[in-house]
Amino acid sequence: MVDTPTADNRAEPDITHTNPAAEATWFGHPRQLARLFTTEMWERFGYYGMRALLTLYLTKHFVFGDRAATGLYGGFTALVYLTPLIGGYLADQYLGSKRSVKFGAIIMALGYFTLCFGGEAAKPYAMIGDQKYPVTVVTANGADTQYITDAGKRLKIQGNSDQSVSLVGDDGKVVRSLPKGGLEPGGDRSPFFVTLMLIALSLVSVGNGFFKPNISTMVGSLYATDDRRRDSGFTIFYMGINLGSLGSQIFCPILADTFGWWAGFGLAAAGMLVSYALIQFDGGKLNGYGEPPARSGPDRAIPIYIGALIAVPVVYFLFTNLMNQAPAAPGSGFVGYIMSLSLMGKLLFGTFLISIPGILIWSFMVGDKREFQMMLAAMVLIVFNVVFWTLFEQAGSSLTLFADRNTDLSVFGLFSISAPQTQFFNAFFIVALAPLMSILWVSLAKRGLEPTIPIKFGLALIGVGAGFLFLVWGTKFVGPDFKIGIWWLAGLYLIHSVAELCISPVGLSMITKLSIARIVGLMMGVWFLSISCAQYVAGVVAQFASVETVGGQVTNLKVSLDTYTGTFTTIAEVAMALGVLLLLLSWPLKKWMHGIK
Repeated sequence: MVDTPTADNRAEPDITHTNPAAEATWFGHPRQLARLFTTEMWERFGYYGMRALLTLYLTKHFVFGDRAATGLYGGFTALVYLTPLIGGYLADQYLGSKRSVKFGAIIMALGYFTLCFGGEAAKPYAMIGDQKYPVTVVTANGADTQYITDAGKRLKIQGNSDQSVSLVGDDGKVVRSLPKGGLEPGGDRSPFFVTLMLIALSLVSVGNGFFKPNISTMVGSLYATDDRRRDSGFTIFYMGINLGSLGSQIFCPILADTFGWWAGFGLAAAGMLVSYALIQFDGGKLNGYGEPPARSGPDRAIPIYIGALIAVPVVYFLFTNLMNQAPAAPGSGFVGYIMSLSLMGKLLFGTFLISIPGILIWSFMVGDKREFQMMLAAMVLIVFNVVFWTLFEQAGSSLTLFADRNTDLSVFGLFSISAPQTQFFNAFFIVALAPLMSILWVSLAKRGLEPTIPIKFGLALIGVGAGFLFLVWGTKFVGPDFKIGIWWLAGLYLIHSVAELCISPVGLSMITKLSIARIVGLMMGVWFLSISCAQYVAGVVAQFASVETVGGQVTNLKVSLDTYTGTFTTIAEVAMALGVLLLLLSWPLKKWMHGIK
């Protein structure tokens, strides 16, 4: 998962009167860590539970096509990692971390509760020429079949490998053949409930900006600057993130399948309220931590809260602009593609493409040769970081759709899990493997064999490619239903989790070590901006795996399988090639890092 916690040393508590070692501890750490650990665990329970459902909610309940659904998913997750830049600044300057966390929790809970009100499911239809035909979906033996009724006859919609469509009668004979584009799927959905859904995502995006950076800041404030327990404290905190996501990705889909989408989102909202209650009713345990900075003048909390609520319609506008994005015209090239991006895409990429060379030019002008080389190494690794998370974050979009359409979700024939629940594999493997990977790095370090940061980044890229290759290998063993066994998907997540542990824990540490001291905060912002860009591009990449659907279901599972196989193969080839390139660059990068490990 991308949720690597951050420490902010700008608001250290006054500990001159207290010997921290004399205080009651929790596993050798300040007891306040237990409450912050649990607060974060329940917040991530809500977020990842909602995220596990989101793509399928868009395709099945609102009957959006793959392109619209994955694009919106990518834009949403991009904003989730962009808004903390603003929320962190406002907390540092005005609100303090504690008030920011509580306000963010309330706004996010409101967003999750709003998602519960999705209204009646959209009614799918098919346009053939100027004629509109209602579509019915029939489920039998675990498979969905789409039908239209024409002149009193029920006709099955059958997609073909050349992207044409055949309308087949009950006797198995083709009644009518339609060329590519001859059938246009759609859905009659309520504009009101679509608006409500986008408002809910906007609330979550804004609320997360206040919560995410500042709960980590509070963890950092538990320790003195030179306290050696700090890194292990954040490791414990990171486990809370994954424990929360592990639980929600199991239980939220169960409720959604059993009672309806509203129940899954409702459980996410309940988790968020528990998180809020833990920080609001702390019994004085967090007194002195995350308090507002000492400033003269009136308290600006109320204007900031009002401004945050005003930002919700701004984010809503970005989402609607994203959904109305038209693809680039054929032959328009790279410039045409950039111009066709949504406003959100232009803002993200414009800021990123300006900040990278801009900071390097500034570093060259004001720093010495050593500082410039270290900054250059940091920027190279930041660019490769975008690539890693772009490919890794297919989990919530294309991989979830693949699990729904082309994966046999039976576990040893004893029971089956749902497509959203497959996302729990990543959290499970992170919890299981993180201690082992930590022991491995320490053991290698004692022998002087621990890989450098660039080599770890390169291995991570090769790993994410290897995971997709493993899944593609599994497609060679599909049965007549064009579905692979669930263990191939589990194997992908196992490989991806190992890759994540090679890059995620060291990234932020790398930024603080390589950055010129005067702009560490700015560089941290660029790091999160890179992750935000990666989330957006992940949505774009998922669009290349888009499959023609009618009524939220694919019309030809073989075409679906071939589409995913082709896209995942390309992803694997690109990832592994760039990973090898980074390994080749590791020697000059190591030289530029001047001993930083």
